[in-house]
Amino acid sequence: MRQNPERRTALLDAAIEVLADQGARGLTFRAVDQRAGVPTGTASNYFPNRDTLLTQAGRRVFERLDPGPEVMDETFTLPRTRASVDRLMHEMVARITAFPSGHLAMLELRLESTRRPELRAVLTDQIRANLQDNIDFHLHTAMPGDADTVVHLYLALNWLIIERLTLPDLFDETRTDALITSLVNQLVPAE
Repeated sequence: MRQNPERRTALLDAAIEVLADQGARGLTFRAVDQRAGVPTGTASNYFPNRDTLLTQAGRRVFERLDPGPEVMDETFTLPRTRASVDRLMHEMVARITAFPSGHLAMLELRLESTRRPELRAVLTDQIRANLQDNIDFHLHTAMPGDADTVVHLYLALNWLIIERLTLPDLFDETRTDALITSLVNQLVPAE
């Protein structure tokens, strides 16, 4: 397998775009090569099979959605209040909806995982670890609420994000902001 990390990343980013545009059935090595603007056969030199490409594309989505250490460090300076959780949830939804192809690609991967047990196992482990990281971070920063609060926010906001990305006329940005605040007010205990 080829080892050029920049080329591998470009191919994974192209795979994300193909997944978002054409669905999992449209994800072929040829489609990835075309989207990445590389010679035909390049993707097959980097990924031994389609399953590997699917799972690595899923990992790449999480890499691209990671807010980075600066944002995480800033969280430690926020007051431990419901208002801070509200701010963080707004920032998270904005970050995710600013990368719509990433979330849509993950939806495609989730659907594909219903037919591919290996992909299901990888996605389950990845999403479970991500959710646990969020729970641990929330508890470590002593924000109001407990582990269930984080899970409830995860479930509710995920569906809100899906609505924003797939049916954007259902809830406009103003309504989305109001719904985020309403969810936080209902799920996060007052300090």
